[in-house]
Amino acid sequence: MSYPSHLLRSTLVLLAALFLPGAALGAELSGTVVDPIGWPVPHASVLLSRAGAVTATTKTDAVGHFDFTKLETGQYELRVAVPGFRSAVARVEVETDEARHVTILLHVSAIAESVVVSAAHVDRPLSRTPDSVTVIDADDLRVRQIETVSDVLRLVPGLTVTQGGGRGSVASLFPRGGESNFTLVMIDGVRVNTFGGGFDFAHLPVANIERIEVVRGAQSALYGSDAIGTVVQIITYRSGPPRTSGLVEGGGFGTTRAAGSVTGSQGPWSWSAAGERLATDGFTGVAPSIGERVTNDDYQRNDASFSFGWDGGRNILIRGFGRLSSFERGFPGPFGSDPLGNVAAIDTVSRGKNDVRLFSFNAAFPWNARITQHLQVSLSDLDGTFTSPFGTSESESRRVTVRGQADVVIWSNLGLSIGSELHREGAESTFITGPDAGRVPVERRVAGAFGEMRYEAGDRLYVTAGVRVEQIRRDALLPDPNAFAPRPTFAAESFVSANPKLSVAYFLKPDTQRERHWTRLHGSVGTGIRPPDAFEIAFTDNPSLKPERNRSVDVGIEQTFGGGALVIDATGFFNRYDDLIVAVGQSLRDASQFRTDNISNARARGLELAASARTPWGLEAAVTYTWLDTEILAVDRLSDEAPTPFQVGEALLRRPRHQGALDLVYQQGSVTAFGQFITRGQSLDVEPSFGAFGGLFTNSGYGVVNLGGTFTVRKGLDLFARITNLLDRPYEEAFGFPALGRSALIGMRVATGR
Repeated sequence: MSYPSHLLRSTLVLLAALFLPGAALGAELSGTVVDPIGWPVPHASVLLSRAGAVTATTKTDAVGHFDFTKLETGQYELRVAVPGFRSAVARVEVETDEARHVTILLHVSAIAESVVVSAAHVDRPLSRTPDSVTVIDADDLRVRQIETVSDVLRLVPGLTVTQGGGRGSVASLFPRGGESNFTLVMIDGVRVNTFGGGFDFAHLPVANIERIEVVRGAQSALYGSDAIGTVVQIITYRSGPPRTSGLVEGGGFGTTRAAGSVTGSQGPWSWSAAGERLATDGFTGVAPSIGERVTNDDYQRNDASFSFGWDGGRNILIRGFGRLSSFERGFPGPFGSDPLGNVAAIDTVSRGKNDVRLFSFNAAFPWNARITQHLQVSLSDLDGTFTSPFGTSESESRRVTVRGQADVVIWSNLGLSIGSELHREGAESTFITGPDAGRVPVERRVAGAFGEMRYEAGDRLYVTAGVRVEQIRRDALLPDPNAFAPRPTFAAESFVSANPKLSVAYFLKPDTQRERHWTRLHGSVGTGIRPPDAFEIAFTDNPSLKPERNRSVDVGIEQTFGGGALVIDATGFFNRYDDLIVAVGQSLRDASQFRTDNISNARARGLELAASARTPWGLEAAVTYTWLDTEILAVDRLSDEAPTPFQVGEALLRRPRHQGALDLVYQQGSVTAFGQFITRGQSLDVEPSFGAFGGLFTNSGYGVVNLGGTFTVRKGLDLFARITNLLDRPYEEAFGFPALGRSALIGMRVATGR
């Protein structure tokens, strides 16, 4: 057969797969889930997947039975998600109007199966996701008595969380050596970063969270702008058997917290709602460096969310989501390390207040048996007010997103997603002004088109390849002739960016019903971008600032022992950061004529090690370690110069070379206990009062121990207590801003339903 005729036949087959109706949806697939000794497992999550995507989920009933009906003819995969257990993949071929029944056996495992929604354009099983992914579920949060998302991210390899003090102080996330604005954060698919990628992790409560997904590496092929270093997505409860829960706790530093949630479904309808309030006095002692009492380290947060859904069957789904948050905190300034003696008094005036609003509407519906379409419209908005000794300032960041996507089952082992997305985002601030000294908005539109192919070859090879092309257009910006450094008129500017990604996983020894352990090689390569934020645009004379860029590579191996009871994963990574935006000083005038420009470069390389073990008698242990080597490279067009006050070859700020964690959980009967040891080596930091202008200093490393336990009085009633910083060690994640000392909290949790 000639090449043209072969190409024509292949094209006709593809078009038929896309647009011709599939076979009748009449097959039925049912089964029973049993534990290692053969007893049925109730309320287990069963995942049904095809062409690399999870197409349906259900839960087993009281006798461990599950059922999927009205299935198209073809091959499917079944997996079971139960904390502490795992099942091998069950592959089943069903014919039209056929009824098949399978039995799925669970075994003790250090890693449970899960749905991952953040590593591809479709939901995928964790075991078949090639990327470096960590999933933290609601049980993990509950047994460790986690307060905020930032607390649990300290246990994830490759991530460095740096908080400038106690509860509510700014919490930044540095992914694999990247900057603190290199992480895309999403809640139920809604972007929550401010204009330009910034995000403060201090204000994310855990009420009503079903799971947290962390996908490390550049992900702009999936999400475009801001997904330059990693993606953190919060998934809330959306449906399931009716359940309610409530929690109250209180303790050290005048801290009180109350939270409640309700989730359920009835017929095609599902709903959830949650609320949480936290208040704390923070540190109220005398600052050792100046001998003055701290009076405004207090913090209050109120958070409410809701969702509703309608499942019409046959992949027809409508869902809405909303979240309202308000938080306020005092900012006493640095009162810890003060190497130059710049702190003369506590700042008793500075205080910030923020309001956050998120809304989204999602719909999914089939075109035919092989194509499912998705539509999402979302809105995010953040208003901030900050009062300081110099007066009151205001800021606003807002974004509207419209997204359309089509998922196609081409063959049983080949899937395709294509779509487009439009963001309209803007920011304003008291400090971003125009000719009349009034506020002027910075507006931007991002239009992207994307495609992704997913291929599976039997039990061994899994490949995901995708690309996203974006046009980023900034609107014209009025000049500011009144500033200390005047800004000229900026005409509208537009540029196009293409970001590819390839992820591969290969099982040397696959996980099957006969063999309960595996060896998996995994790797990915991709690129990421972060367009300038509002202040970078407003406080420059450079009308053509470009996005910052990252080229990311990682390669790893995952090995299980003891039938999956022990899992060890080692991943090496390399990131090359280019076009970083920096101020151009006198020493860099030969590199750029502007005040700020994309002339800085850096690189980060490292190794992530994670080992997890689980025993049949209730002990779960996890050890993580990250070795990170970062380096500031020479600026463009100069061979030996770095931005002041840095030197070529120095490490990046607040990126420790060594960090790790030991996490232990014991559950037996009515008793649950946990213990954590979190440690971090020394890092380079800036002078606390004047930042980089005050010079660079070494921030000492530290180790912190946390302990806690829960006693179940009866079903639905738990009493719990925990002690943070058990040894009362003084330390500073951000140089000059002391973390809290030893604190004890006690509380009660009530729940009904499952």
